Order: sequence, then structure tokens, then C-alpha cells
Amino acid sequence: MSLTSDLLEKVKVTNPAEVEFHQAVEEVLETLEPTVERHPEFVKAGIYERIVEPDRAILFRVPWVDDRGTVHVNKGYRVEYNMAIGPYKGGLRFHPSVNLGIIKFLGFEQVFKNALTTLPMGGGKGGSDFNPKGKSDGEVMRFCQAFMRELFRHIGPNTDVPAGDIGVGGREIGYLFGYYKKIRNEHTGVLTGKGLEYGGSLIRPEATGYGSVYFAAEMLNTKGESLEGKKALVSGSGNVSQFTIEKLLDLGAKPITCSDSGGYIYDEAGIDREKLAFIMELKNVKRGRIKEYADKYSSAVYTQVDSSLGYNKLWDHKADAAFPSATQNEINEKDAQNLVNNGVKLISEGANMPTTPEGIKVVMDNKILYGLGKAANAGGVAVSGLEMSQNSMRYSWTREEVDAKLQRIMKDIHSAAFETSKAYGDEGNYPLGANIAGFTKVAKAMLAAGVV
Repeated sequence: MSLTSDLLEKVKVTNPAEVEFHQAVEEVLETLEPTVERHPEFVKAGIYERIVEPDRAILFRVPWVDDRGTVHVNKGYRVEYNMAIGPYKGGLRFHPSVNLGIIKFLGFEQVFKNALTTLPMGGGKGGSDFNPKGKSDGEVMRFCQAFMRELFRHIGPNTDVPAGDIGVGGREIGYLFGYYKKIRNEHTGVLTGKGLEYGGSLIRPEATGYGSVYFAAEMLNTKGESLEGKKALVSGSGNVSQFTIEKLLDLGAKPITCSDSGGYIYDEAGIDREKLAFIMELKNVKRGRIKEYADKYSSAVYTQVDSSLGYNKLWDHKADAAFPSATQNEINEKDAQNLVNNGVKLISEGANMPTTPEGIKVVMDNKILYGLGKAANAGGVAVSGLEMSQNSMRYSWTREEVDAKLQRIMKDIHSAAFETSKAYGDEGNYPLGANIAGFTKVAKAMLAAGVV
């Protein structure tokens, strides 16, 4: 067996039942095999063994009181994975599915994603199995304050800078930051995704979705094509999905789907700016369900989730491009084959690890342009890094300046992934190129620091 396959088996044995973490490590390690021979210094220094282990994993209880006076207890997590190139950086996820394995998978991915941005940021992730859905603002505030009562001792602008993720939007960031200021008596850039009024950055809410589309445009450019006139399947209806749709419209594409946990809408006429404004109002203000879109627009058909099918009907429509922007493992082998059969030539992942290993194999075997999450969705953390820079300078860039920097970063990420894939003999293999490019940067920094 090879070094990387031996290491993967060890990871599975020593981290039992953490299936998402195993999947993330496998996806990276199988592409790193060519680096073993090219970089014997990494082998000698134990870089491969060290990089799959987090610096530390913090687990804590979060007791809070609901509006009826009932006490609840949730689990809180922060995994500080690797700070070889900068402070730990990564989001907080509040969702019932959160467990240590999911947080470790997200933190591991974040290490390489942040390295690709060209900004000095290490990787980390955190969150809780708390579900903000259906909770009052007061309940969410009390939970966030209880969460921060423990988290504050582990974070700081030069140590660990969390941000938002699934279930943690502007409301939650505000409560978290407000309580951090209260107990630390300082106003500093310890969280990103903040409101503009108290240190946030323009373009931050849009950044992940915009970046995913910018990366797709760069992939198409290598083939002499553009997004103009192309039909696009988009999953999700949250922040990433909304701004993916917005940027697709800016570049002349035609988004035709949108979804939430209940089901999805297919709009053959296309989701235009008026319809997108309705989705934003529905999801961001009314916190309603995507089914209401089909009630309002007769051009749309709503399909309820049916897990018994073994595949997602959203990915079974004629289209040119797909933008999975909801959650992990939403495209399985059958979904990937449906995308191929329906003429999709490009996938750009707005979500983290939305395609299963079996799905990735189908995609790669059929030569589809495949922008994996750690490259394609790095726009969000890139602008988080720009927010950190602005906080440090006590200065704010204009919307145009931040957007231009985001476009430049996404071009650089694409270039690094593409050129590295070419250097390793498999031009256009973005998983290979992105993983090796991100890993090599972190590995060299770890090597320089010695055995720590």
C-alpha cells in the first residue's frame, strides 16, 4: 500500500464513525499521492500524518433558556485545525445534524480552501446541534450568548476568527459579536460576516455565490466559452444560492431551479430579478418555504422531497451547468449520471463537499468541468479575509473595490488549480490541482516551522 492509502486507513480506525471526515480526507489524500515522490522532505517531516490531525478540538455544553423558561442543553464545537499560514479561520454552523465528524470535515477542507485564497489564513470550523429554525429572536439571542460564553476564551483576531455558515447569518453574528464585546470589553475583528454598521465588509453576503459563478466563468474561459445564455440548475435558497442566481443573471445565464429542505421549484421561464427579489423576501424576511414560489408564479412547478427515490429530481432537468449550493452529499452517483444525461457540462460547487465520491467519479469520467468546493466556493472566506484586513486598518473599501479583489482572487485560485493540474500531468483536473496547490503551500509553512 502507498503512504496516503495507509494513512487513510489509520484515519478511519482512529476516528471511528466520522464518515464525513473520512470522506473529506480520502478525497484529498487520493489526489496527493503524486506529491509523495516529488517532495520527499514532506515525507521525512511527517507532514502528511500531521496535516490530517487538528491542532485541537474543543467540545463544550451550551445551556440556554427558551421563552417558556425551559432549560435546554446543546453541544458546542470548535475545531482549530491548522494555523501554519495564519490565524484559524472558518465558519460556525448551527444545525441539528452537527457533530464532531462534520465539524472536523469542514475544518479540514477549510485549511486547503484558505490556502488557495492567497490570504494568510489557517483553517478551523465550529458550531452546534442547535436549530435556529422556529426559534424566536430572543431564544436565538440567548443561545448565541450562551455559546459565546465558552467560545470567547478560544478565539481572537490573531488566534481564531469565526464566521457564519448554515444557520448562522447576520442575526446570529450580531448576537455573538455583541456578547463577545460585552465580556471582553473590546471592539475587534474577531468575527467576520458582521453588519456594515459595526465592521462588516461590502460584498461579504454575496461573496460565496458570486465567487462560485466567477470560478465557473474561468473554467468555461479555458474552453473559449462563457455563461451567456446557459441554463443553470441551482440548489438551496439561502445566502449562497440567492447570490449565485444574482451573479448568473449578471453574466447572462438562465437559472431555473431553487430548493429548500422541503422540495424544489423548477421554473422553465427562468428565475429573473423580480422572482429573485421574491425569493429573498420569502427566505430572508418571512422565513417561508420555497413552495410559496410556485403558488405565486404559474411558470414554476414544485416537487416535494422524496428520499425513497435514491436521487434528487432537481438534478434531472436539461441544463448546461449545475451549482450545488445547499449542503454536503447532495449529488450522488445517480444524480451525477442524470446531470451527464441531461447535457450538463459544468459543475461549480457553492456548498462544501456536495458531491459524493461516487458522484465525483462519474463527473470526472465524463470530462465535465468540475469546480470542487474548496476552490469554487472560496469567495466567501476570501472576502472574510478582506474584512479582517479592513478591520485591522480601521478602513472600509467600496463595493467596487471589494468585488474587484474577489474577482482577482477567484481568477488566482482558478489559475493555481489549473496550472498545478498541468504541472502534474492532468490538465483541467481541478480536484487534483486545487488539492495539491493548497496542500503544498501549507506543507511548506509547516516544514519551515519545524515539528510543532
